[in-house]
Amino acid sequence: MTAVSSSVTLKPDPLYRRVMSDGAMVILVILVVLFVILALTQSDALTTSVMTDICNISLPLTLAAAGGTLVVLTRGFDLSVAGVISLTNVLVAVSGGDGPLGALKDAGIAVAVGALVGAVNGVLVAYFNLQSIALTLASMIVCSGAALLVLDAPGGSASDFMSYDLVGAIGPVPVAFLIALAVYAIWFALKRTDWGVNLYAVGADETAATLTGIPVRRVKLLAYVAAGVCYGLAGFTLTALTSTGTPNVGDPYLLLTFAAIALGGTSFAGGRGGVAGSMLGALTLTLLQKVLFSTGVSSFYTGIFQGVVMIVAVLLAALSAKLSGGGEARA
Repeated sequence: MTAVSSSVTLKPDPLYRRVMSDGAMVILVILVVLFVILALTQSDALTTSVMTDICNISLPLTLAAAGGTLVVLTRGFDLSVAGVISLTNVLVAVSGGDGPLGALKDAGIAVAVGALVGAVNGVLVAYFNLQSIALTLASMIVCSGAALLVLDAPGGSASDFMSYDLVGAIGPVPVAFLIALAVYAIWFALKRTDWGVNLYAVGADETAATLTGIPVRRVKLLAYVAAGVCYGLAGFTLTALTSTGTPNVGDPYLLLTFAAIALGGTSFAGGRGGVAGSMLGALTLTLLQKVLFSTGVSSFYTGIFQGVVMIVAVLLAALSAKLSGGGEARA
């Protein structure tokens, strides 16, 4: 009896498929294009001061998008981001901390408030099976109302350390970039823990995750708590950037956060994507606004362009999911 062997020749994916299936790669390409346009329209675009300015402006959205991604990976939606940012912004603005220790205290307040809101959201979603959209919308309204109770008009202030040192640079490196890098480093480590692996499993198929013994409720709870912490830090850094507290300052971040997440390639169906793409998506939206300003486009059209980018982001996310998961597996 003769053994018959067969071999299958595996062809590599075409370049366009490999590029489009990587959400972060798509964003990097867009970022390069935007940076080129900015460099051509603004002579000092690549200086330390301009780079620091871009990093500072994008940092609150970057942190918010990072937090929101964790919830989206579980197939949930956290609309409380706007309310938490507003509430922590005004709380930090009225706390009156001075120097590094004061800034550390303010950051602790922001983190604690964000974690508390996230814990409430997480418990009610994970353990009481409430709809995440409806619940977190209510949380956003409560937090926004609380922000108005703290400050009914713009006011308060930030310490000199927050207003100058935290928005400055260490040599040529912006402090905001180092903060974003630290947040991503934490995510990079967490993604390799049991919780990080389970986060993707829960989002991909919650029923299967439950059957395999994954503590689904705890995974979801921690995702909402971690998201709240990121929102709190976003409010803290926004106070450092603006040097004041504004009770509705977080409102624009609701749609922008989800735009950054979608632009970064994270699937709203859960289980696919990551923090890196969302953070790059936030930087892209900020850089887009900078490019529009440098090219002389009226600020009245900014919302229109951001809306167009949002639509394109959703289309790219759908195309990315189709290219990476719709075809045959190839080596």
